Amino acid sequence: MNEENTEHDLVDHKFYHAGQEAAFLEGKDPGTPQTRHPAYRLAYADTDFLLRDELRPVRFQLELLKPEMLLEEAGIGSTLVIYGSARIPSPEEAEKLVAEADEERRPIAERLAAKSKYYTESYNLARRVSELAIVEDGKRQFVICSGGGPSIMEAANRGASDAGAESIGLNISLPHEQYPNSYVTPYLSFQFHYFALRKMHFLLRARAVAVFPGGFGTLDEFLELLTLIQTGKMKPIPVLLFGKEFWTSVVNFEALVEAGTINRADLDLFHWCETAEEAWCHIAEFYNLKC
Repeated sequence: MNEENTEHDLVDHKFYHAGQEAAFLEGKDPGTPQTRHPAYRLAYADTDFLLRDELRPVRFQLELLKPEMLLEEAGIGSTLVIYGSARIPSPEEAEKLVAEADEERRPIAERLAAKSKYYTESYNLARRVSELAIVEDGKRQFVICSGGGPSIMEAANRGASDAGAESIGLNISLPHEQYPNSYVTPYLSFQFHYFALRKMHFLLRARAVAVFPGGFGTLDEFLELLTLIQTGKMKPIPVLLFGKEFWTSVVNFEALVEAGTINRADLDLFHWCETAEEAWCHIAEFYNLKC
């Protein structure tokens, strides 16, 4: 049988794929008022139509499906998610940050620079786990996943890259310019419109989460994760909280216990640590792996 002629192939699809049908129309528009009008565009190829308010449920579904399908195709079984600030400098940039700050901003710059050690620990954790290259059931495990941005997120993707491993970046479109860091594996670099879908994808494959000092975004992600585990919507996983001094100054966990709004046992939902070694050993103990 002629390999190019599948007309009589029993298992061949008899309907053309959407991309093939769209290609049929290329360069063949007769230019009539009917074909030039937006109403005539194929619905799935009509961006203006897809961006209408009524199509929000469809956009939700697309944003859920696209990363899920591509991560599955990439053979990624599980992830180690790293949350953290977009403002903490790397050790190489810390001195410059302070030097360039004006008198008013210098105290803040100095405090951020003092936290550059967490950039190092994010890098170390990502590199250490990536070098293990754990594969189970034919899928890659503990693939590094960050928000794809600068600072702590960059350190995570950089650590994986320096280990010769691929890593994921889940970026978010914002009113101000914001792009993926250069260490994210290009075909694993995703952009989201909806924060809710982005947070869902962070946790769908997560088998451990490391939380470094950060702002509203990090706090939001951390507390939602704790809520999901506390309420039983998600099975327990290792949650590594880096920077006890920072976090206890931001969240008074003991006050929540004393007020009775959480149980003391809820404080066991996360594990304090300061180094990549502590974090990995806790993850390894949880999953009966070698530390």
